[in-house]
Amino acid sequence: MASEDARFVVIEKQTVGWAHVVEVLVDRDTRVQYLAMNVGSGGGLTVLVDADGKPLLYDEPLD
Repeated sequence: MASEDARFVVIEKQTVGWAHVVEVLVDRDTRVQYLAMNVGSGGGLTVLVDADGKPLLYDEPLD
């Protein structure tokens, strides 16, 4: 669980296989969503976009 002062909140997490973790993060300040993937000792992060190429915003309450 994220604390109230954490900048990012994990809203979804999936484990694929034994070493792949996929998470959707939300920036509390901008509400922009990001996709993070960890594969073994590597990983990556990218912004999620809508059909027009604009950052995908999270519109649900953040706990």
